[in-house]
Parts: sequence; C-alpha cells; structure tokens
Amino acid sequence: MPAGPGPGPARPPVVDVHTHVVPKGWPDLGAACGGSGWPRLRVDSERAAMIMVGETEFRPVGAECWDAPTRLGDMAADGVDVQVVSPTPVFFSYDRPADQAVKVARIFNDLTLEVTAAGGDRLVPFCQVPLQDPAAACAELDRCLAAGHAGVEIGNHVGDRDLDDAGIVEFLTHCAEVGAPVFVHPWDMPGGPRLDRWMARWLAGMPAETHLSVLALILGGVFDRVPDTLRICFAHGGGSFPFWLGRADNAWHRRGDLVRGASTAPPSSYVDRFCVDSVVFSGPALRLLVDTMGADRVLLGSDYPYPLGERPVGRVVREADFLTEDQRDLLLGGNALRFLGR
Repeated sequence: MPAGPGPGPARPPVVDVHTHVVPKGWPDLGAACGGSGWPRLRVDSERAAMIMVGETEFRPVGAECWDAPTRLGDMAADGVDVQVVSPTPVFFSYDRPADQAVKVARIFNDLTLEVTAAGGDRLVPFCQVPLQDPAAACAELDRCLAAGHAGVEIGNHVGDRDLDDAGIVEFLTHCAEVGAPVFVHPWDMPGGPRLDRWMARWLAGMPAETHLSVLALILGGVFDRVPDTLRICFAHGGGSFPFWLGRADNAWHRRGDLVRGASTAPPSSYVDRFCVDSVVFSGPALRLLVDTMGADRVLLGSDYPYPLGERPVGRVVREADFLTEDQRDLLLGGNALRFLGR
C-alpha cells in the first residue's frame, strides 16, 4: 500500500526572550567594587529572599530566580523550550563610576553563567555592561561572548543620555559588528507623588521610557548610521510606541522643523530595524502590535519570573485567533531564533 503523507515541517522551538536572573548570592559589593549603597540579598529561606538596596526592601525573589531546575520545571509546564536569561536591571549600576560598574558587571555576568550552565542550551545567558563607558562596555561584551554569553541586555538610558548618545551609539555599532543581539529593558524610571503609588512607575513610566528610547534611535538618526546588522529588541511590546506611531509620523510631517532631528524618513519607515517582545497581556493589544510592527518583528517574551510577567508564558500568542499558524510559529520561536542568530 502507498505510504501515507509524511510528517509536516518541524516547528521551531518555543523561545522566551525576556526573562531575568538573580543569583542566590554574591560577594559584598562594597568590598569588591568600592563605594557604598550596593544591592544585597537577604536570604529568608532556602527558596525565598529579598533584594535590599541599603536598608530598603526592593523586591522579593524566589528560587526560580537562581535555581535552574525550578526554571526548567516552569518552562516545561508552560511549553517553553528555551529561555534567554538576562540581568535584573537594579544591578546595572550606570550611575556609578565606570571602574565600579565594570567590577559589578563581571561579578554578575560570571554568576549568570553558573546559573544557566545547569540548563544546558535551554538557558541562554545575556550579559550586562558598564554602558556609561563605551570602551569598557565593548570590552566586557567581548569578554562575555568569549565566555559563553549569547548577547547583552542594556537599560534604555544612562542618566540623561538616551540611546542616540554618541557613546551608546559606539557600543551599539560594536554589537552590530560582532553580531551580538541587544535586548533593551527600561529601568530607573522617574518618581514623584503622581508616580509613587499603584506601581505607576511600572504601569505608566516603563511604557513611556521605552517609547522615548525608540524615538531616540529613530529621530536621533541612529538607524541611519548604525549598520543594519544590528539586532535589537525592546521589552514590553515596545512600550507605548506602537500605539502612537501614527502620531509620531504626523508630527514628523507637520512639525518637521522640531521633530525630524537627524532622521531621514518618517518613524514608520524604521519599524523593520528593531523587534519588540509580546508582553502586552491581551489579544487586542497583540493584534495592534503585529499590525504595526509586522509578524516577523514580535518575539515571545514573558518577564519571567516576576509578578508582572505573563503566566502561562505565551498564552496570549497561543490564543490569538487572528494569527495564522505560520505567524504563530514566528512569534513563538522563529523570530527569536533569527534575533539570536541561530
């Protein structure tokens, strides 16, 4: 009898590009790096701890932050094959002297490799760099790539310097030249009475921070200068940028005298130069994201293991009835493989 149809084409692995790590412990950073006021970990039990900044409780964390078997168990429960594991932004240290930031980056980058090693090729480490010093940032990235990191996570600004700052552009150009993917995460949001309640810095400040930094890359002319080999992805669906892309285009045309900056084309002309993750939590928001960015520019992300992340990971993508199966495969893993250069 004739053989039946063979199996269909293999689907790509499910890849979560937005997860974070906190090691179970680290040396006294004041003694190791100099300065004071460093984060420390108050270990409350075998599976629970608190990140402390000075004497202030910053964030409770659990074993899923540092224990590879716990992460792998959660990944299995959610149908995730691979996690990109990035630093937690509180450790970036961009506001410190560069020599201190170099030392803390080396400490946490090496500890991240220890955490991810237990997961084999299912846990893909991204490093942090002292972004306030371009030469030191490039050197630390190169060291980390040689040691086993696959890319780098950076914050969306250094003080008042956004991503179009000359030093940061120097670093991004280096990333493009060495083929290192860049994941951009908002951090150090502004505070004040209107933002210091209801987690408003996270609910309103983070989307605005990311929106501003995408505009900086576009209107600051970065995408016109940096090679198109740069692979860069923004967290949290690109913040509020996708929703207000039409407003940015309108302003570029109508008030070009103030808005265009160093860009050579309207903002919508640059959406093929960067990616965003899928952490938007609802079907309508994901539809807007895909319609705006294109199905080849949205990567699965979760913000695991933090409470404001998506669990089960990928639920919104899997339930989105407006996606074709090919598009769903791209969002769940195909786009991430391209971002990672695999």
